[in-house]
Amino acid sequence: MSYVDEVLAQVKTKNGNEPEFIQAVTEVLESLRVVIEANEEQYRRDALLERLTTPERCILFRVPWVDDKGQVQVNNGYRVQFNSAIGPYKGGLRFHPSVNLGILKFLGFEQVFKNSLTGLPIGGGKGGSDFDPKGKSDREVMAFCQSFMTELCKYIGADTDVPAGDIGVGGREIGYLFGQYKRIRDLYEGVLTGKGLSYGGSLARTQATGYGLLYLTDEMLRCNGKTLEGKTVVVSGAGNVATYAIEKAWQLGAKPVTCSDSNGWIYDPDGIDVATLIDVKQVRRARLTEYAKARPNAQYHEGKGVWTVKCDVALPCATQNELNLEDAKALVANGCFAVAEGANMPTTLDATKYLQESGVLFCPGKAANAGGVATSALEMTQNSERLSWTFEEVDSKLKTIMVNIFHNLDDAAKKYGMEGNYVAGANIAGFLKVADAMSAQGIV
Repeated sequence: MSYVDEVLAQVKTKNGNEPEFIQAVTEVLESLRVVIEANEEQYRRDALLERLTTPERCILFRVPWVDDKGQVQVNNGYRVQFNSAIGPYKGGLRFHPSVNLGILKFLGFEQVFKNSLTGLPIGGGKGGSDFDPKGKSDREVMAFCQSFMTELCKYIGADTDVPAGDIGVGGREIGYLFGQYKRIRDLYEGVLTGKGLSYGGSLARTQATGYGLLYLTDEMLRCNGKTLEGKTVVVSGAGNVATYAIEKAWQLGAKPVTCSDSNGWIYDPDGIDVATLIDVKQVRRARLTEYAKARPNAQYHEGKGVWTVKCDVALPCATQNELNLEDAKALVANGCFAVAEGANMPTTLDATKYLQESGVLFCPGKAANAGGVATSALEMTQNSERLSWTFEEVDSKLKTIMVNIFHNLDDAAKKYGMEGNYVAGANIAGFLKVADAMSAQGIV
């Protein structure tokens, strides 16, 4: 049995109740076979893959807090510190009812390779809670965040572990978390990213993941003789990533026509209006039905259906496994020629395979959505230097990073005889840097 197969079998046995984590490990290791087989004796001796697929540390804690009725509530809090070979742990906090250890291990594992691809010195981690901020008052969210950070602060720091936001954790939550960290630790340091501009945040951080997705997509198309100019784009999600992917798509000459939330989706034949979307989702925190009321030509549909809309480019920006095989078949049938992931692993393995076999240009999230964490690392740099760069400076650095990520994964795919396979290219390029650092640092 090959070393890859041995480790995959071990991972499945040890983590049998964590399907998302198994899916992520399988996707990465399968695409790394050619690299691992070339170094199998050394990697097996050093148990490199076993160490790579085992988090350095998993922290589970309880989070008690008091709701507006005076009732004590208890949630689970987590931090998965997956790999620090190339820098302090870096990765978001997710507040959502679906959060569990398996999902956070999957996200943390993906983060290791994503962060490596940025070229910046940051390791991989992820955390969060099964707390749901939706429907909670500001006071309740503050109470939860303060309790959560009272425990988490023991394990993080500017040179140890620097969390950021993710689903359910925006500027409001980051502010409450940072305030509590500072209060308990008596340290004013860049321990969180995604902070407000008045207390150490970076310009362009809010837009970074969506903008970065489009910068990489644009470069991928250009290198394949295509362009975004005049193309129809479908986008899922309605959070920061989707909103600013839509905004940048307009700026690059494309026409984004869809967005979605957990209840339903919008098709706007005139193109999604960014100002209206921001007002509905960020200002009023309302459902997309309100978007349809404000835009007479827009059509609101309950449930799922974004991928049935005829398009040239598809950008899944919502959540894991939202684009399945049937969706992939619909996209191909409707003439879609490029898919780039704005979320973490939003495409199932069989859908990814079908898209690739159908000749669709496909870029995985660990590369395509790396703009957020890249700009978080730029925020860390500004915090360390006590500087604040302009929006244009940050945006320019972001674009350079995303263009370089595409060329690095493209070069890696070509080097190992898999030209055009950007999933393999991303995994190989991300893996080699981490593997070299792990080998250099001994058996730790």
